[in-house]
Amino acid sequence: MGTFSIWHWLIVLLVIILVFGTKKLKNLGSDLGGAVRGFKDGLKEGNKEEGLSSIESNETKDLSESDTFTVQAREKNKE
Repeated sequence: MGTFSIWHWLIVLLVIILVFGTKKLKNLGSDLGGAVRGFKDGLKEGNKEEGLSSIESNETKDLSESDTFTVQAREKNKE
């Protein structure tokens, strides 16, 4: 009762095709494919930029490590 068989999914698909039509579903599929392709291209560009920024961060990391402070923490007295 809790699972759907292949026949249920085929009926759902048929209803969706009847409601939206094949042309609109084709356009939706191509738009979705273009969005996924753009997302992948963005990830590739991000990885290239990340490689450059890691070189820059190593240079700044050396400077920030020389400016360290030693601090002691004390517990506040409750009165």
